[in-house]
Amino acid sequence: MHIEVEQKYRVASHAPTVAALGAWDVTLGEPVEQIDCYYRHPQRDFAQTDEAFRLRTVGNQNFMTYKGPKLDQTTKTRREEEVRVADGPAARQSCEEILRHLSFEPVATVTKHRITCHLKRDGFDVEVALDQIKELGPFVEIEIAVPVSREAERSEAERVAAANRVLANLANEMGLSDVERRSYLELLLAKRTK
Repeated sequence: MHIEVEQKYRVASHAPTVAALGAWDVTLGEPVEQIDCYYRHPQRDFAQTDEAFRLRTVGNQNFMTYKGPKLDQTTKTRREEEVRVADGPAARQSCEEILRHLSFEPVATVTKHRITCHLKRDGFDVEVALDQIKELGPFVEIEIAVPVSREAERSEAERVAAANRVLANLANEMGLSDVERRSYLELLLAKRTK
């Protein structure tokens, strides 16, 4: 388990971010498509508890992810558990059937085209994602995964605070300023209800 320290930014274009990363000699990865189906819990409202549960497919790989409530008022910092399940469309279909049998219902599917890169900053491994979200447009996400240790809660809190500072500094250096704290799911649902 880890704490996902993340900040998302709306952008008109990925070009300025690509230019900033290029100036740091950071190499972008290959584009991938991520298909995220989010589910409604049968006995509690994730919108009220600020949690999320999804089944993600990236290429042939499938993952189940739980995200806990946001831990602060400014970023998307939250606990995250993710497990890779069997690969392939048949495995995804089996996962969907299991969830239906357990009374989980699909809420919405978020489709994104993502290009990522990784860099080191102040002792942290940072992932920068250039996202093009179907129905929503372009975004940039900056993320640091902080490992959770029950024995060292205080140092964990200090590392999360330090990771937040690193994200803020990186965003400033890349000229990112239009912060979006809502998830892609929240944004998509809000757009569809207008």
